Amino acid sequence: MPHKILLTSFDTWLPHHKSNSSDDLLNEISKLNDSSSFLTFSRLLPVDINLSSSYVIAKINEFQPDTIICCGMAESRNQLTIESNARCGDTVLKTQINLQELLTGLSSVEISDDAGEFVCEGLYYSVLNYIVKWQLNINCIFVHVPVLTEENLAEIVADFKLIIRKLGGL
Repeated sequence: MPHKILLTSFDTWLPHHKSNSSDDLLNEISKLNDSSSFLTFSRLLPVDINLSSSYVIAKINEFQPDTIICCGMAESRNQLTIESNARCGDTVLKTQINLQELLTGLSSVEISDDAGEFVCEGLYYSVLNYIVKWQLNINCIFVHVPVLTEENLAEIVADFKLIIRKLGGL
């Protein structure tokens, strides 16, 4: 039986953004989801650490996922990047997923050690901290998504689907 996976994305935060690439990606994945009950989406989270963290933690309690894949937009990046950790002050929390193993077979994904010191890192830290604090048996990663274009969309969707598959879904 596939693992239950919670997928999250953010809303836009700057006036020139027509959409958020993290949500654009989840929109593409939702089209593939059809009637599958093992993927749950928490899309268009507010670009506010406390609010987005509260929404995601409520969804964790409701859905009780095996894995959480938080997604955020990275305008300056050219490919998917999986964040190895999140920081809050001097505290660093790392994902429990073996990222090197996860990246095997992916065509254009990198590991990043810099989640960005913005709402993305704040959400990631909050979720990892919640998992640790309550000793939950849940895996979590954060994926930064570049701006999606006609040229990169198919490859990014294929890599993201493979990430989901490797984490127990699809």
